[in-house]
Amino acid sequence: MTPAETDELAAALADAGNTPAPAKKDGGDAEADAMAAEWEAMLGGADEGADDLMGGGGGRESTRVLNQDEIDSLLGFDEAGDEGSDRAGIQAILNSALVSYERLPMLEVVFDRLVRMMTTSLRNFTSDNVEVSLDDILSQRFGDYLNSIPLPAMLTVFKAEEWDNFGLMTVDSSMIYSIVDVLLGGRRGTAAMRVEGRPYTTIERTLVERMIHVVLADLSAAFDPLSPVTFRFDRLETNPRFATISQPSNAAIVARLRIDMEDRGGRLEILIPFATLEPVRELLLQMFMGEKFGRDSIWETHLAEEMWFTEVPLEAVLDTQILPLSRVLNLKVGSKILLNATPESPVILRCGDQPMFVGKMGKRGAHIAIRVDHRRRAEVK
Repeated sequence: MTPAETDELAAALADAGNTPAPAKKDGGDAEADAMAAEWEAMLGGADEGADDLMGGGGGRESTRVLNQDEIDSLLGFDEAGDEGSDRAGIQAILNSALVSYERLPMLEVVFDRLVRMMTTSLRNFTSDNVEVSLDDILSQRFGDYLNSIPLPAMLTVFKAEEWDNFGLMTVDSSMIYSIVDVLLGGRRGTAAMRVEGRPYTTIERTLVERMIHVVLADLSAAFDPLSPVTFRFDRLETNPRFATISQPSNAAIVARLRIDMEDRGGRLEILIPFATLEPVRELLLQMFMGEKFGRDSIWETHLAEEMWFTEVPLEAVLDTQILPLSRVLNLKVGSKILLNATPESPVILRCGDQPMFVGKMGKRGAHIAIRVDHRRRAEVK
């Protein structure tokens, strides 16, 4: 290496060992400090967002307290949202096992028919202007219904004879005093007098029981086009615990009726458990309209008229014999089979395998004729 090259290498090493290296270290520390500050800002923003979600404003350990409206919405008891909308929250979970009455579309037709019939029958019963309206039809647990009955009230237990089960009818206090006032000749235009805090008298129970018999007769007539059933009065109770006809958790149909007699009236509720309606469940599931419950009189008349013009063959049987197969196979032209019949023996007229008539054989002109004497019943096999 020449002396000139040695001097250049020494100068380069001297330049590398001076100020540039410490300056680079200071720049790296500045960049690291800036990155750390950015991370702290990001973490701080996340903590503030978390604090806002947890309760806002304070430290991360603060919790947010729900107000009463939010608690009602969570439990499904939001009164403002009950009208026209389904329940939500925990209440919807509890009621999820219930069967909606909309799955039994014929029930609405039956209760509409009941309203029309009750309007006429109660007018005749009270000799007053009575208007009956159907407020609501809903499904409810039997235990919840008993707990919701406003007392005092009269609870009627009735039995569906053909279905071998029971139902419940509730008459509220306003309806009881109104019907007593009307039947005992109370003046119109005055509200029925209410005497609370005492049991119902024998006269009140007797008058209400007469009205209940009228309603049960209308309820039976309302179900007649669907399925004939007789609702029989069983007993009258004033304590809901003595009117238990089903398990508290069982579902039932509740129909709420409003009865107005000018300025008097009250409510009447009919409860029918789903177990009681089980024998006619298939009929209640059908979708047909009209008072005749789906019967088309036009097609019935047409089919009845066409049946009269239907042609069916008739066979005149003189005698029937049972022969062994070997003899049947040996029959030839000219073979004779003796019949146990005479010209006076009765002749059976059959349509297919069914005997229809019995008559006597004769002759009319060039034709053999049979005169029908009487009808013969089909033999039971």
